[in-house]
Amino acid sequence: MRVRPLPVVVASMLLVALSALSGCAEVPERPESASGSQSAEPSAQPLAADISPADKAKDVPVDSTVTVSATSGEFTGVKVAKPDGHTVPGSLSADKKAWKANELLDPGLRYTVTATGETGTVTSTFTTRSLTLAQQTFATVVPVDGTEVGVGMPVAVYFDVPVKDHAAFEKRMHVTSTPAQAGSWYWVSDKEARFRPQKYWTPGTTIKVDLDLNGASAGGGVYGQHDRTATYKVGDAHIIKINAASHQMKVFSNGKLLRTIPVTTGKPGFTTRSGIKVISEKHRVKEMRSETIGISDQGSADYYDLDDVEYAMRITNSGEFIHAAPWSTGSQGYANVSHGCTGISTANGAWLYGLARVGDVVETTGTDRPMEWSNGFGDWNLSWAEYQKGSALR
Repeated sequence: MRVRPLPVVVASMLLVALSALSGCAEVPERPESASGSQSAEPSAQPLAADISPADKAKDVPVDSTVTVSATSGEFTGVKVAKPDGHTVPGSLSADKKAWKANELLDPGLRYTVTATGETGTVTSTFTTRSLTLAQQTFATVVPVDGTEVGVGMPVAVYFDVPVKDHAAFEKRMHVTSTPAQAGSWYWVSDKEARFRPQKYWTPGTTIKVDLDLNGASAGGGVYGQHDRTATYKVGDAHIIKINAASHQMKVFSNGKLLRTIPVTTGKPGFTTRSGIKVISEKHRVKEMRSETIGISDQGSADYYDLDDVEYAMRITNSGEFIHAAPWSTGSQGYANVSHGCTGISTANGAWLYGLARVGDVVETTGTDRPMEWSNGFGDWNLSWAEYQKGSALR
């Protein structure tokens, strides 16, 4: 039997059907972008920033704070450099779009600001205002950095040019203690501020003073000159108790009585002050002149001129000392014959001098003449409430 050939149309249909059954299919091509590439990453923005002070600014006040803000892009770093290469420390925000200086500026310098990002660098310069020494106040901190002091020692800060804006400065004057003890500043004058805790310092305390004053306004066109820091340690609690009526001194260390010493104190007309005093100076040998207490007539029975007073420890600015007085040993323990000082034997003077340190407390009783709180480090004669009122931030 003869087979008739299939029509062309039917054959084509069979080929399509067989192709479908075998799983063969043509994969359509991915459409291309207008540029001809298959995908395009967004382009990064070039770095741009607002910088304050402005570029090329002159006569910039030293109490200005440098700030840098990204208007496009973000920062990998910001540097504010002085001519000597030193830089101003600062903080970069978490989103890397803002930077702020942590310090103020120095006078008469040209600063260069360099803000860097992955997409570029922005630079700027400015110049600060020049200041005379009369327009800057320098702070001196007492006690000296690295010393060991007694439990009664306040922090004292002295300024060589008066500070009119006490509050502005006090905000930048920090005292921290370990273990922590709450304290307060007291402005004695425009040129002196002190800090003490509510009670005597705890023995073993570490005290850190941080005066962040460089460039800060002190008022009246005066600015702080340099930051200042100091760290010192508080030693054992030495408390010296003097009773002028019984002519006795008792010396305690951390509450334990170490020695009872016979003394002589101020005679009538030169009465020793009663109150809380603090040893502010120690001199192995001290020259003493009666002129310092107002006696200049060499014919006076009260005139004295001594070159070699031993073991002298100052406790008031007005001239009270504890010192060796071998010329009055016959009166020590029995009568008051001095010009206001507390006299003890040479042997007791040597022992006490070896024990005592600046900042040790001297508590005097037995007279009707009160201690002036500002006569030396007499801060403890003010109540805690009175002392807190001396702060400019109360």
